[in-house]
Amino acid sequence: MNQDGGRLGTFGGVFTPTLLTILGVIMYLRLGWVVGNGGLLGALLVMGLAIAITTTTGLSLSSISTNTRLGAGGPYAIISHSLGLEVGGAVGVPLFFSQALAVAMYVFGFREGWLWFFPAHSALAVDLCAFGAVFVIAYVSAELAFKVQYVIMAVIAVSLVLVLASPAGWTGDIEWTGSWRGAPEDGFAGTDFWAVFAVFFPAATGIMAGANMSGELRDPRRAIPLGTMAAIAVSTLVYLALAVWLSRAGTTEELTSNYTFMADASLWGPGVLIGLLGATLSSALSSLVGAPRILLALARDGIVRDVGGIGRVSKNGEPRRAMLVSGAIVLLGLLLRDLNAIAPLISMFFLITYGVINVVVLLEGSLGLQSYRPTLRVSRLVPLMGALGCTFAMFIVNPTVSLLSLGVVFGLYAVSLRRGLGRAGDSRSGIFAAIAEWAAARATELEAENPRAWKPNLLVPAEDTPVMRGSFQLLHEFVAPEGSIKLLGVAAQETVSAVSARMSELTRDFRRKGVFTTYSVLDSTDFESAVVSGLQALRSAFFRPNVLFLSLSPGTNSATVERLWAESRRLRVGLALLARHPEAGMGERAVIHLWLPPGACETHVSLSLTTHGLHLAILTALRLQRAWGAKLRVYAVVNDEAGAPAAGAWLAELQDAARLPSSVELSVMSGEIGVCQTSCRLNLQAALPTVGETVIAGRSGLRWTTSGRSQGRILPVQRSGCSAWACS
Repeated sequence: MNQDGGRLGTFGGVFTPTLLTILGVIMYLRLGWVVGNGGLLGALLVMGLAIAITTTTGLSLSSISTNTRLGAGGPYAIISHSLGLEVGGAVGVPLFFSQALAVAMYVFGFREGWLWFFPAHSALAVDLCAFGAVFVIAYVSAELAFKVQYVIMAVIAVSLVLVLASPAGWTGDIEWTGSWRGAPEDGFAGTDFWAVFAVFFPAATGIMAGANMSGELRDPRRAIPLGTMAAIAVSTLVYLALAVWLSRAGTTEELTSNYTFMADASLWGPGVLIGLLGATLSSALSSLVGAPRILLALARDGIVRDVGGIGRVSKNGEPRRAMLVSGAIVLLGLLLRDLNAIAPLISMFFLITYGVINVVVLLEGSLGLQSYRPTLRVSRLVPLMGALGCTFAMFIVNPTVSLLSLGVVFGLYAVSLRRGLGRAGDSRSGIFAAIAEWAAARATELEAENPRAWKPNLLVPAEDTPVMRGSFQLLHEFVAPEGSIKLLGVAAQETVSAVSARMSELTRDFRRKGVFTTYSVLDSTDFESAVVSGLQALRSAFFRPNVLFLSLSPGTNSATVERLWAESRRLRVGLALLARHPEAGMGERAVIHLWLPPGACETHVSLSLTTHGLHLAILTALRLQRAWGAKLRVYAVVNDEAGAPAAGAWLAELQDAARLPSSVELSVMSGEIGVCQTSCRLNLQAALPTVGETVIAGRSGLRWTTSGRSQGRILPVQRSGCSAWACS
């Protein structure tokens, strides 16, 4: 890659490689078979559908290339700049391998043509010699490769003249319809439109051959649209002319049984077969020049390890170390002797790349991003049809391999996410933000909360981040995986910048654990006022907090908690209070006790869930039980034993209404709640002296105590919010 600027223009860098890749083996050896099966009308429908897919994709590629500064990597660069390195890597890695292995397939095609002339030659020797010649040309420089392609283009042009100038194609009657006879390999057992389409469609791929050279182009914004669309237009005219010629030159039987009919009916058959050899060599050259440049971009972005300096270029700007890696992959493919098993996989990865390019254009064109200002604008219908067409073509050609290919891409995406790839200036943040804003606007218009969509969105205020870090694991377990945390730093004793730095670090730690977390810092000397301000300011936010999380300590001011509880209740925000045992902390997290407040079972379950604030208490217990794999026990307290049977029935009804797991243990105790809890703790300690427990209490008046400790255990928090818990 030339660091001082591109060296290739539109004709040599884009038009030539793209055109020669499209005019390949399918044109010489399978177009006659397509026309023989479907007749001229059927062939035109097959070609028209394939060309429509590539044309829409080409227009999408052209549009996006006029909107961004493309470096090395072509389609990989486009995808990674728009959707992020994770998506770019997930598509780019298999695209690189497909581009490299495609060279082996083209060499095999060259071998078949060569052996037609020299049947006594060794197939392996032909493969290695052809690959050696292509590799040397590509290794020297891309410029030399494209100069050689000019010669190949002339050879192909001559071969087309030999075909179209033959009177055999202009004297017979047109075969308008075919009988869909099938292929000689299956004894002409019959076929259909889609099977013929699957055979022809690979001829329509290859439109990225010029875009792969984006880092070598003098003006990629102009060269890629002009060169790509010109190549598609010229190749379309060539295919249409050949289809008409073939429909008049041969019968259905001749076209379907003789793959070299085009050469046999031309003015000079060997000249046409030489064109076939040239087409395979040019396609191999384009792929071998493009593959290392994709690998170069992958290495520079950290998608693959820069082993042996594959992310570096030579003095003349050539990625020669990446070329050696690409050549080794091609050589391994040649030694397999038959790529039929993975050839469909290669086509699928190309189609996935084309489809994602269309998705990029559709997203950026639909979201109204200020950064999306292409000089070549296309209707949103174009990328939509392109994306649908690529998906359609994948599953028509080979549904099994399509699913396998998508599985590989999603697997690579998951690995990239775990690695935490990213870079400054990644424009995907703008795309994702625009999508989020669109979704938020639609959801806000509904003006209704869906209880089934509830998830914990915590507001966690703190003056001291070390104190907040003490709750880190519990907060993560409470909200993961779908909840969120809004950290509220209060700069009472320190500067806002100092608190912000620690909040930012804590936010990153939560995000690394998979929890969506943001933070804000308020410059306030009064903790209570800062929390109230935060609650009020975030009231109208789309991701507004629905739970205020406070950590209690021996010095906590009860009046402050009372006022914060009142404000959270006014704003319809739940309140969660955490009180740790001063010595045991969170304990072993093996048992969860959910205590229902007195009087809860004296009203109907549905009413009691609301009036006694049990919803959040139950949800908290269930979430922590799932996170810890703990036992869950639910207790109801009655004044005397006479009310125990009714309370037991009420608990059973609660279990059904709240869909509590069948493993939950239900218990009824009589007496004063504090005495019952103490008795329960003593029994638990005697039976399981090493098992820690967590206590969650529903609303029973806002009060808590740090006294009443029994056997080193702290009494549960009891308060008039939605849930609270204490640990032993």
